[in-house]
This record gives sequence, structure tokens and C-alpha cells, in this order.
Amino acid sequence: MAQSIRHRRGPATPRSARPQPEANSAADPGAAVADHMEGIVPWYHRRVLDALDSERASKMDDAELADAVGGIVRRLELTPNAPPVSGGHANLAVRLVDEMRGLGPIGPLLRDPDVSDILVNGPQSVYIERAGQLCQTNVRFRDADHITRIAQRVAERVGRRIDELSPLCDARLEDGSRVNIIGPPLAIDGAAISIRRFKKGGFTLQQLATLGAMHPNMAALMEVATKAQLNIVVTGGTGSGKTTLLNALSGHINVNERVVTLEDAAELDLQQPHVVRLETRVASSENAKEISMRDLLKNALRMRPDRIIVGEVRGAEALEALQAMNTGHPGSMFTVHANTPRDTLSRLEYLVMMGAGDIPMTVIRNQVISAVDLIIQAARFRDGKRRIVCITDVVGLEGDKPVLEDLWAYDTGTDSFVCSRSNPSFARRVEDQGFGDQLKFAMNKGRNALSRTMNGGPQP
Repeated sequence: MAQSIRHRRGPATPRSARPQPEANSAADPGAAVADHMEGIVPWYHRRVLDALDSERASKMDDAELADAVGGIVRRLELTPNAPPVSGGHANLAVRLVDEMRGLGPIGPLLRDPDVSDILVNGPQSVYIERAGQLCQTNVRFRDADHITRIAQRVAERVGRRIDELSPLCDARLEDGSRVNIIGPPLAIDGAAISIRRFKKGGFTLQQLATLGAMHPNMAALMEVATKAQLNIVVTGGTGSGKTTLLNALSGHINVNERVVTLEDAAELDLQQPHVVRLETRVASSENAKEISMRDLLKNALRMRPDRIIVGEVRGAEALEALQAMNTGHPGSMFTVHANTPRDTLSRLEYLVMMGAGDIPMTVIRNQVISAVDLIIQAARFRDGKRRIVCITDVVGLEGDKPVLEDLWAYDTGTDSFVCSRSNPSFARRVEDQGFGDQLKFAMNKGRNALSRTMNGGPQP
């Protein structure tokens, strides 16, 4: 049985000395409405549960249940001492359905297609990201215990638990969103909930170019690199769009290839017909053994994959990921946290050392350089926009120093994408795969665009 969570409390505070949410809400009508709604939910929630046929309700979808709850709310409002709903019966009904089914006050946010992140910090501190910008919402929880109860229900929906013995949860919701929960006693003000949402179907490379994340010819180069089975590492910081880009790249994998994806919480949404999706597992109190990313990678190599795609490499599994790229699985991809392409190589060397034992650094560096063909660096800027800041060719080693060449780079000074005049080191391999003309077209158009820009002409 999960242990109940008790929050540490200090000495009782006199009611008159406690913060009055009504006073704060007076300046914000939206907050006042949210506070009123949250204040009447407990009264109606208990009575609606008593009036509902639970067996019948469990078979209803959300819309049907909201209709049934709405009728009960209208009847309850007519009873003595009932809190006034003030005309918002439909909103209260939906809010009660969310409370019953585990989403609580964040239910509307999860239904908003424009919300990409939901961050619950405390009862009156709920933020969202929309169009790349963080902003505080009017969403309210009643108290820290309320947040924790909702967090426990969210965890239960995905077969996990949040309590004092297991206060951490990283999982995937039914709609594909990734949820991270850290509960008391680690989180002081009730459970902290972070939900990362993904556009259904993802973006194509061309769509990302249209949105300004890259030059159209950068998209053409990435398409050629994917089709020609180059090994690609997508790198960047948290929230820079690595998974979105990995999804977009995967759209150019041949439909006849067998692809195995490995993730901690499944976020990739490949559209190919021959895809095997694998997900790690944490150890549980029910004696379920932990299955790590390294375990999955070792097993995936026995599954006859044409390509292996790893959502994120962050530990000793880097050794297996690079070995997969080096031993008959060209076109494999993964993401890694790093700030520059050169940092990416250093980080991969460090991660390989974690799992390689006493292998000399020269051997590790050769392994990394021979495995990776292309590094694509993503970044999130202060204006909330995400851009591809460089596409880097891993040329090879000069002595013991990695040689890198930026084929494309974003120039912050001119707010433009600049193409290199160098030929990619992998040009011959791309030609052998039958995509030489497409590569020349992508690079030559990039150079022509650069030439026109330098001469004062418009950039296409």
C-alpha cells in the first residue's frame, strides 16, 4: 500500500494573519473567477459522487460524463446552503470531471493544443509555455495536498505511484505527453509537476524552415543526410527542440527500413510502418527489475534493425549507441545535451568512458569520430524561438584533434543562416547512395543564397 503523504507544517498561523487570496484576486478578474471555482469544487465534488452511478459513469466518455454531472450540479444548486455557481454550470461540470479522472485544474491546459509545457510549482503558481513564451496562468489548486493528490492520480493513470517511498516519476501520458513529478518530502510546496507536450504528428523539416527554425536549404541538406543513411547526432540544451527535430528527420527514412526507437519516456512519433518502440523501466517496490537504456540497446542490436534511434543518450549506453553506428546500422540517430558540436564530442567521450572501463582515450576518440557523420545543433533563444544554429560535418582526426566543419551556421549578428563554401567530407558516400545531385543542389543553392546576400541582394 502506498503511504499517505504528510506535509511538514510550522506553528498554526492565526486566520487574520494568513494571506487572503481574495485581496490578491481583486486586481485580476480571471484569478478571482478561478479562486471562486476552486472554492466551490469540493462541496459539489462530494455530492456529485454520491449522486452518480459509479459503474455507469466509468463507461462514459468525458463529454457524456460532463453532461450527466451538469444536470446534477443544477439540481444541487437549488438545495439549501449550496454555493452559487453563477451561471458557469458547464465549466464547473467539466472541472468536476477533471477532478474525478485525475487531471484536476490542469485539465483545460492539457486540452489546449497551443500549450507546449505545463509547470505546476505550487497551489497558486502554474505556468505554461505557449509560442515559446512562459507565462503564469489563473489556474489554482486549493492547497499543497490538492496538488499531491492530483499528482498521485496522474501517476496512477500510467501505472506508477507517488508517495514518500517513491517520490519521483517520469512517464508518458495517454496522449503522448511526457510528465515528470517530484513529490513530498522532496518537493516542499506539494508535488511539482512538469508536463511536456508534443504536436500530434510532429513537424516536417520544411514546416520548421517555414517557421524560421532554419534556412530551407538546411532542411534539404538534412533530408539528404537522412536518406543517405548518415549517422546523425542532434544536440542542444533543455527545451531546444531536439526531439521535435529528431521526429522531423525520421520522416525521411525509407518506409522499407526496420527502425527501433529507444526512449526513457516514449515521445517520438515515427510515421513509418515498420517501427518497434521500446521504453526503459525503473525498478519498483513490486520487485520489477530496472531496465536501463543500455539494456535496451544491447537487446535492440539483436532485433535486426536497419536503424536505431535513441531519444537521448545520457549515460554509459553511449558506448552501445556508437557501436551500433559503427557496426552495420548506418543512419542511426540520437540526441545528447551539449552546447556546441565540439562539446558534443567531448561529452560522448566522457559517456563512453563511463561504460568502457580501461579503454584508452585514443581508442574512444577514434570510436566517436568514426561513428558520427553529422552534428545538428539546436538552441532556444530568449525570444522563445528555436533555431538550428549549425549543421556540422565531423571530418575526422588531425593527430588527436577532431576536425569539424560547419556546413551551415546561424549568424546572430545578421539574423541569417550562412552556408559554408566547403564540400562535405561525406559527399562521396552520398553519391554512392544515389543522392549526389540532391546534395549538390542543397549546398549550391545555399552558396548562391550567401553570394546574393553578401552582394546586397535578397535572401530566398
